[in-house]
Amino acid sequence: MELSLQRLRMLRELHRRGTVTAAAAALHYTASAVSQQLAQLERDVGARLFERLGRRVQLTELGLVLTEHAEEIIGSVERATLALEEAQEGVSVRLTAGVWASVASGLLPAALTALAAEHPGIQVRTRELAPEDTEGAVRDGALDFSFVIDYSNYPMSWDPALARVVIAVERLHAAVPAGAVPSATLSLPGLAEHPWILAGPRSHFGRAVRIACQRNGFEPKINHEVGEQATALAMVAAGLGVTLVSDLGLSLCPPGVDIVSLTEPVMRTVSIAYRMKAARRPSLELVIEAVRAAAAEKGLGAAALPLTLPEVR
Repeated sequence: MELSLQRLRMLRELHRRGTVTAAAAALHYTASAVSQQLAQLERDVGARLFERLGRRVQLTELGLVLTEHAEEIIGSVERATLALEEAQEGVSVRLTAGVWASVASGLLPAALTALAAEHPGIQVRTRELAPEDTEGAVRDGALDFSFVIDYSNYPMSWDPALARVVIAVERLHAAVPAGAVPSATLSLPGLAEHPWILAGPRSHFGRAVRIACQRNGFEPKINHEVGEQATALAMVAAGLGVTLVSDLGLSLCPPGVDIVSLTEPVMRTVSIAYRMKAARRPSLELVIEAVRAAAAEKGLGAAALPLTLPEVR
């Protein structure tokens, strides 16, 4: 019997999430692809590993036995990868990172260029996800590490199986149509009468901005609910409303947008998250060092200490 590591990961996700659709989303495959691979795993084993109960899937006794061993096998592969890296004089490895737009445009070009020059054996591949989704993808092994955010007024809950290191500290600025605000600075309530362009309340960014506005005594009048920051900024340039933008997001601003400093800005930290068991990987340490250096060059550097974890609620 020859077992595929990829199929074992799929079986593990199926057990964790209960549906093929959820398992596929966690692993960034189509549900059809996961179903086909799981069916092939059953043929490889020669026995039924799961059964459908309505919309959900339940593992059989043999499926549970195989899942338990899958955890050990996947863990052994990760430990072997770490041991090989530590044994090599030069590091040669491929890592997959979870990113979002402002990090991909504002930090990664400089960081990955420097990394390639000094450590050409390290290849970093990226996958763009919503910031809310990156933590789960790291925990489940779909990503080696990811960028995550924490807002000063809206700390995130945290998975104790993950570690994180702060690599940048940003502030949020007002992005307004050119000429809409005559001063170089203003307080957040100064935007209360303007129409807003903002991400939905389920996103970390959308929720943090709403909380900041509420704490300053007003509800933002949201005319356009937009998830992508670049799209929101393009709408600001067209005169459709105002929004907030982070330091890294400034690189996405088109002509026609004025950036106005807030007298009491919302702050946020950008961190790299990784599984605890991967903490000693030399390649990961070198990537973190390169990203930190890129952030420092932009004036966004953070002390080389792990972020104090918020209480999980």
